[in-house]
Amino acid sequence: MKKYIADCIRMVGDETGIKQTVRLSGGEINDVYYCLTGVRPYLVKLNSRVSGSFFDAERDGLNELRTAGKVNVPAVYGIYENGGDVRGLVLEWISGEKSAGIMEKLGRAVAKLHQVKETHFGYQRDTYIGEMLQTNGWYQDWRQYFSENRLVPQINGAIAKQLLPKSRRSGLEYIIENLERWVPGDVSPALLHGDLWAGNWLTNAEGEPCFIDPSVFYGHHEMELAYTELFGGFSERFYGAYKEVQPLAKEYCERKPLYQLFYLLVHLNVFGEKYGTMIDEVIAGYVPKK
Repeated sequence: MKKYIADCIRMVGDETGIKQTVRLSGGEINDVYYCLTGVRPYLVKLNSRVSGSFFDAERDGLNELRTAGKVNVPAVYGIYENGGDVRGLVLEWISGEKSAGIMEKLGRAVAKLHQVKETHFGYQRDTYIGEMLQTNGWYQDWRQYFSENRLVPQINGAIAKQLLPKSRRSGLEYIIENLERWVPGDVSPALLHGDLWAGNWLTNAEGEPCFIDPSVFYGHHEMELAYTELFGGFSERFYGAYKEVQPLAKEYCERKPLYQLFYLLVHLNVFGEKYGTMIDEVIAGYVPKK
């Protein structure tokens, strides 16, 4: 991989030479490296499995968040293509210490991001969550977008992988057919990070939250907040600060598991049946008992 890292650095115009390269842990999708040159430190991502649009989508998502002007993201220095299988993305190296008050800053940042509005739901290009392609496009109806571009593709993926026993599949079909009972139709399209779990934000050198690995789209802001509650990692201070900027509707708790269902289906398709029980519990909360 050293050759590809060196090619990536030259591609962004840095000819000062590499002084240090360290492979970083936690890169489940990409091979991720810290790279120090005579100019600056970089984060370099390499991948030989993904399509040519994979890093394009990440770059465009980061730029969408940056353009909104509400949150910090790493600078994108360039995308590497070698004409073969290996692709790369060169980013600003983000390094800072999480300090007192960071959760409040994070909560306010996410809430301010959700105040960035569009006229339609969706996004201008397809994106990825993990390595899975997500189709987008623009929709006037939130329920239609949530169903057709989020829930149904994951359900179809789980069917193909034989991860939906009969009762689970019928329960999901019932939810799809009755979304209007729980999902509001009068919401405004808000800019979402799209994959906001505890591992997708860092602290920069100024002590401010910095968002990474987005899967952006414009949707109902409650969907993002529901995901932050699914696997933890966000404190009560985060939620208190969020609500100061972006109050939540009283119906949020009723539909929260429904929004979490999408992310549980993603995890089912990636990691398998160990997430099946959680999905069954969500279904039981919405489907009448026979």
